Amino acid sequence: MADVEYLRKQLTAHPDFPKKGIVFLDIFPILRDPIAFETLITHLIHHLTSQTIPNSPNKKIDAVVGLDARGFLLGPIVALRLGAAFVPVRKKGKLPGECASASYEKEYGSDTFEMQADAIKPGQSVVVIDDLIATGGSAKAAGELISKLGGKTLEYLFIIELTFLKGGAKLDAPVYSIIQSED
Repeated sequence: MADVEYLRKQLTAHPDFPKKGIVFLDIFPILRDPIAFETLITHLIHHLTSQTIPNSPNKKIDAVVGLDARGFLLGPIVALRLGAAFVPVRKKGKLPGECASASYEKEYGSDTFEMQADAIKPGQSVVVIDDLIATGGSAKAAGELISKLGGKTLEYLFIIELTFLKGGAKLDAPVYSIIQSED
């Protein structure tokens, strides 16, 4: 797992951001380094093609759902490499046309995610991708949207998992995270 350690070393910690007591792990140094970014994408694709797809009922991934906003940086690339569709999940009011919606709790209130109503077809196999899982609220909302539209979530993928918050326990499919943080 040299690639995991390599990626971990690329992260920058920002104490007391966005508020006092939080240490923000910044993924942007990975994205600024083409070798690190390729390592990240290759790691995710290897995991999906060697673990997720072979263990899935349909032996394929039909769509990659990316969460607003950092999931938009990873999702289209992963989808393209898999020959899958990319589906964005956005904050309420940001997508045109008919949308399905799901609300979720955040540490300081609630928010609503939306997905275009025709983005996922019944029976499609889907993975969800974002940079980080903390409490799991936004990922859970994305899973609810996929389910509402008749899709099946195979897995949730994250660069970083804040394991002490146990966000993965709220989700309806397994979680795969490259880097786990205990604080």
